[in-house]
Amino acid sequence: MSDTAAPRSTGAAGWAALLSSFADAGYVRAEPAILQPAEPFLDLSGEDIRKSLYLTSDAGGEELCLRPDLTIPVARDYLASGRGGQPAGFCYLGPVFRYRDGKPSEFLQAGVESYGRPDRAAADAEMLALAVKAATTFGIDDIEIRTGDVALFIALIDALDLYPVWRRRLIKDFNRKVSLAQDIARLTLETEPKRNEYQGVLAALAGSDRKAALALVTDLMSIAGAVNVGGRTVAEIADRFLEQSTLQGGALPRDALQLINRFLAIAGTPDRALRELRALAADAGLDLGAAIDQFESRIGLMAAHGIDIGATRFSTSFGRGLDYYTGFEFELHRKGNGDDPLVGGGRYDGLMTQLGSRAPIPAVGFSIWVEALTQNGHGAAPSTSQASAS
Repeated sequence: MSDTAAPRSTGAAGWAALLSSFADAGYVRAEPAILQPAEPFLDLSGEDIRKSLYLTSDAGGEELCLRPDLTIPVARDYLASGRGGQPAGFCYLGPVFRYRDGKPSEFLQAGVESYGRPDRAAADAEMLALAVKAATTFGIDDIEIRTGDVALFIALIDALDLYPVWRRRLIKDFNRKVSLAQDIARLTLETEPKRNEYQGVLAALAGSDRKAALALVTDLMSIAGAVNVGGRTVAEIADRFLEQSTLQGGALPRDALQLINRFLAIAGTPDRALRELRALAADAGLDLGAAIDQFESRIGLMAAHGIDIGATRFSTSFGRGLDYYTGFEFELHRKGNGDDPLVGGGRYDGLMTQLGSRAPIPAVGFSIWVEALTQNGHGAAPSTSQASAS
């Protein structure tokens, strides 16, 4: 499935060989500090992750944590290096720390991250090829490749010209199947507008964007001398008012909902999905050309890397449960192994600005579940000391 046959390796020697192959491909070994600021993880993953973190604080009161993954620490080090925006690639293998019910809280994570490459489709395809190589290195040939692309969904929502509040909600919830299904169910309901004590505020917000809503709610709360209501911040209250204001106008047009549902039902091989996407865009008269062209280019580059396109599954509804993905997403599974991935990753161009970059920086990468890969393959995971020393 890859353009270069990977030698089958076992144990710590296998991981050393794999990291060496990543280095040969231009990816420098990264070793971020184990103790990290907690704020980026909480901001990007939400407060729900707090219960899984191992937290402490320094003398100045800054909240710190043992790194729960390596994607964010590697990105932070890249930005701090002064090379932000320049093409750079990193690989890693090291311990991470996260509470997992019934499983060890310290475990190993490996992976690759690529920053600053403008040739997004080529970088995406290369990441998938390297991920497949990681699996085959450890003797796993019966791989199921699952892929998706949130950029296609964003292009569809933008072309439909939805209310800003629903655009934001649908895109935010794309990577969470249950939440997205609930959003669509609510949008489908055609209810009569309900009057409430905030009817005047809701009327004033009709058609507003988030910035205007935030300004209005800030002014109203300032007049009232309040900074929060029931524990909700001004931003949360503004978002809630925007949502209610949108619902006052009833459901979205039926044709828009039908197109969203038709889009989310597209699944199969990438080539089949490409045909169905072009048909949807043509039938609806929507300009999805740039996103679909990028998808088509990636398919060709995946094939050039030796990926079996006919055996690859693509679904427009595929998402990995993390908000920061902005494009291509993928997981590798052993066939017949349910929903437990061996490798997972994708494109996250928005992460760098969230971590402090002044300008967006292209970024794509993947993480390897060392336990899953070694349990399903023929190699034993290196010990923490071996991983740190290798």
